[in-house]
Amino acid sequence: MATTTPSTAYSRDLGEELRKLRESCTDLTGAALAVRLGWDPSKLSTLETGKYRASEVDLVQYLSMCGKDIDFYEDFKRKYRNAFDEYIVQVPDNLRTLAMAESTAKKIIRYDAQAVPGLLQTPEYADAVYRAAGLVSEERIPALVQFRTERQALLRRHDRPTCLFYIHEHALRTRMGDDRIMEDQHLKLLFNAHMIRIIPADAALIASSCSLWEYERAMPVVFVETDLAKVFVQDPGVIVRTRLLFDRLAEVALDEEQSRSKLAAYVGQPREELDDSGQDLA
Repeated sequence: MATTTPSTAYSRDLGEELRKLRESCTDLTGAALAVRLGWDPSKLSTLETGKYRASEVDLVQYLSMCGKDIDFYEDFKRKYRNAFDEYIVQVPDNLRTLAMAESTAKKIIRYDAQAVPGLLQTPEYADAVYRAAGLVSEERIPALVQFRTERQALLRRHDRPTCLFYIHEHALRTRMGDDRIMEDQHLKLLFNAHMIRIIPADAALIASSCSLWEYERAMPVVFVETDLAKVFVQDPGVIVRTRLLFDRLAEVALDEEQSRSKLAAYVGQPREELDDSGQDLA
């Protein structure tokens, strides 16, 4: 019987990578591969779900059965080395861990200070955000926009997570693209007003954008994204402080009907009243 380890967003992502590798490189079920390896089936199951910290020997044996060479092993070992750390830092180009951690959450709470949350962006607005930030080459923007748009499918699932988005009014005022793009974006927010709470522009609040993902059978994850890195945190102290932040946001945010009215006002507002100075990617 394998000893389980508290999983992280990254360990679950890498476990899923191993599962897909088994399925694409062999015709073996998990149970059948466990027999070939001489493992208890629970060991292989927990490895592929990110709940077991594999040894170097475990990884060599597993990857060898999948037909992988030493170079592949060394690359995977480098990624796996910190898979169970409470703090995982990734370069912005790594999008898979984000997508998996987000899509498997049972509850998502998000705060954005300068831009509309990615899960609620129109494709045109997302394109304008990437162009305003100026941090990626133009040829990569369509793929990034597509990825951001595809992530939104989780909001349409029958088993979709419970979502609550706190959006600062500054994000509504920050112009991204032209009048049509802003109007369409405000309309999309209005359509999703049931899960949005607006933080008024005059609220006394200083906080960075962040997400809290909660799971049915795993520790919560705090996610913070900057222009330079994606950070996944499972430190209990950070989770407590993040909950305190969202408690504070709940105190200062408009309620559902007030937020809906605020969004409706922006939909009908003359475009020249919007502030076009904002350039931040949140």
